[in-house]
Amino acid sequence: MKDQEIIDRAISILEERIRLPDAFFANPDEVKNYLRLALAERESEVFCVMLLDNQHGLISMQELFQGTIDGASVYPREVVKTSLAFNAAAAIFAHNHPSGNPEPSNADRRITERLISALQLVDVRVLDHIVVGSRTTYSFAENGLI
Repeated sequence: MKDQEIIDRAISILEERIRLPDAFFANPDEVKNYLRLALAERESEVFCVMLLDNQHGLISMQELFQGTIDGASVYPREVVKTSLAFNAAAAIFAHNHPSGNPEPSNADRRITERLISALQLVDVRVLDHIVVGSRTTYSFAENGLI
């Protein structure tokens, strides 16, 4: 079996697990592992939102923005529109750093604050923003930023 086939199968298994009720609180490491597999090898920066129901079960994961090797433009209006279209009660943001270093930039911190403010207006709670590096992830929630 080729490496990409193994990765694709692992992503499929993790997708099934994170769709279970309460999966986000039962095992947040599975969410981070899923995001690492899905985003770590991307050559350009990609911003995604995981849309959750009121029990924090996954409704959908949407790739909203794609950028360059060192950034992606993120528009709060589009994040709000997507959240409302899926009738989400909560959201988890995720994006990758093609450099491999998951430490969030000042721009990452600012856009997270703007997105939280925008989604608060429509009663969508932001649970986390996960930055994916080549081998590790950085969780805003785990580091007290959300």
